[in-house]
Amino acid sequence: MICRFVDSRYKWPISKTRMLSPEIIQTAPKILLHDHLDGGLRPSTIVQLAKDSEIKSLPTYNANELGDWMTATADRKDLELYLEAFAHTLSVMQNQDAIYRVAAECAEDLADDGIIYAEVRFAPELHLANRLSVPQVIESVLAGFQSGSEGRGIIVNALICAIRSNSRSKEMMEFALQFRSKGVVGFDIAGPEIGYPPSDHLEAFHLAMESDFPVTIHAGEVGGAIYIQEAVEECGASRIGHGLGLQYEIPSNEDAGLGESKLVSLFLDDQIALELCPTSNLHIGAVDSFAEHPISRFLELGLCATINTDNRLMSNTCLTKELQICTETFGWDISTVYTLMRNALSSSFIPTDLKEDLNSVLSDWYLTPSRVHGNT
Repeated sequence: MICRFVDSRYKWPISKTRMLSPEIIQTAPKILLHDHLDGGLRPSTIVQLAKDSEIKSLPTYNANELGDWMTATADRKDLELYLEAFAHTLSVMQNQDAIYRVAAECAEDLADDGIIYAEVRFAPELHLANRLSVPQVIESVLAGFQSGSEGRGIIVNALICAIRSNSRSKEMMEFALQFRSKGVVGFDIAGPEIGYPPSDHLEAFHLAMESDFPVTIHAGEVGGAIYIQEAVEECGASRIGHGLGLQYEIPSNEDAGLGESKLVSLFLDDQIALELCPTSNLHIGAVDSFAEHPISRFLELGLCATINTDNRLMSNTCLTKELQICTETFGWDISTVYTLMRNALSSSFIPTDLKEDLNSVLSDWYLTPSRVHGNT
């Protein structure tokens, strides 16, 4: 089963008979929904921006060593420890020129990875240490995306995040609406999850619902499904960031006769998207191995699963790498990758006419017979 907005004649089964080469994955047009701007800086850019701003707190000023340090710091099987590395990326993103540069390089790097459409999220409230205004932060990001995308065959839109442990979510939602026709296409809450339920931010989400503004919510990245349920039932989320906790609502093979939970049925009926990020999920300890990640099972059950990067710097990853890992782990073929990309496109926060244009790009590439059979 695949998501809404997909032609039924393209409903191919998941197959484990035709393996993909890394070259095919790299070349394939891809859609990315879950990527954090402050988690994807180039190490060399961090070093240069730190020197420009006379920041003395980096653990090293060698770009290669810094990249290794970021990944080692993130891979400690704990979400709050994972988030510690962001102090360094955020420290160099406190003026408009730096934010613009990071956003432009983000668009360039995603384009180089074969991504044709991306929604990249950031929290304006984390970029105000040097007295920037929230509009200045947003304008710098959007201008950077536009510059970095130009002539590269990619469209990059923004999602505004509020930090769930803070109390500025309604204000951030209002700014998101202010920029909704200028490149901001959705709203999210992010940050440490446990103890900060989505329902703490109902004012912001009610404003989004009243304004018909799309919402994705980080939920179920750690722990069970209770925050996932709140996000979709109380807060109007049409996508869930991570959502690993949903696996605990699915009967095991031994209990298959018990049927699906009401929450799983809601995800199936409404095709609520799951923004899964395998490497990041492994790094924070949400799964013990790639083989235990639920993404392949979610697909087999007909859930609207998507594959994403989360934080490319911290997890030393890109969308090609995420797909390659899962292809090798689960034996995916090109039809599975196509399903994931169409799931992402159908769940994106863009108008139908743009979805149709991008769907044509996907179908033209993925339905070429030589690629379908795993050949270049």
